[in-house]
Amino acid sequence: MFSTINGQTEQIDKPQDGAWLCLSEPTDAELAGVAQSTGIDLADLRAPLDDEERSRIDVEDDYTMIIVDIPTVEERGGRDWYETIPLSIIVTQSLIITVCMQDTSVLHPFMEGKIRGFNTFMKSRFILQILYRNATTYLRYLRIIDRESDRLELKLRHSMQNREILMLLELSKTLVYFTTSLKSNEMVMEKLNVLSRIKQYPEDEELLDDVITENKQAIEMSNIYSGVLTNMTDAFASIVSNNLNNVMRIFTIISITLSIPTLIFSMYGMNFQQGMLGMPFTNSRTGFIVIVLLSVVLSGIVTWFLTRSRLFK
Repeated sequence: MFSTINGQTEQIDKPQDGAWLCLSEPTDAELAGVAQSTGIDLADLRAPLDDEERSRIDVEDDYTMIIVDIPTVEERGGRDWYETIPLSIIVTQSLIITVCMQDTSVLHPFMEGKIRGFNTFMKSRFILQILYRNATTYLRYLRIIDRESDRLELKLRHSMQNREILMLLELSKTLVYFTTSLKSNEMVMEKLNVLSRIKQYPEDEELLDDVITENKQAIEMSNIYSGVLTNMTDAFASIVSNNLNNVMRIFTIISITLSIPTLIFSMYGMNFQQGMLGMPFTNSRTGFIVIVLLSVVLSGIVTWFLTRSRLFK
């Protein structure tokens, strides 16, 4: 629990008017205690703990609940992957409560007092500051995803494996989640702009415009990167297939070339009697060398022909 005291954000032990209660990874017992002390429905407190919960605004008799999707980082296989989770902002007469299933970096600057003009008792501004911080976090993660896609593009130029393609698909899936969540957040902002329950300060109008602008920019960036990644995935899937065809082309030429001396030496290795069936060079002392040279020459001619044939280009 935090409160702004003399312009500084400090952690407090007991609730007071204008305080901020931050619930990260709350237990059922903690949620039940908060529900009993504040009168908030326990189901509303548990709503953001479902990662499929949609963004929305619910107006109840004694409180207003705002749910938005925020980006988060998950480590899998030694790499960072991005997804979205719900964050609930509940505004009561005396408190503002945030509930999230994870300890999110979106709220850390508020706890550390790094947000300029932040006051826990100015609830509407606090909500807008959270939304603005959320939008800028989306933009930062989108730039990281863009750099990651550029790095994968360089690897895919000479790759014949599926690992990079699968990573591109994972990034594409992340961008789909980002786009869907950002559009849902946009609808929440539009409804918040006309919501009379939450008091709007005149100086917050510019902040609201900044929040909407940042969110729209994040949507546009997400759409652009998603389209680029989709085209890149299709293109490099074809490149990987083409690289594999080139390898098979080389193996085919080698196999055909090696079959010529194999055929010749197989015929001479059938234990024919001397002079039988007219096998050439069987009675000559230099026959073995002649046959070897003949095999090499024929193999060279076939290799030269196949490498220039249209069937193997």
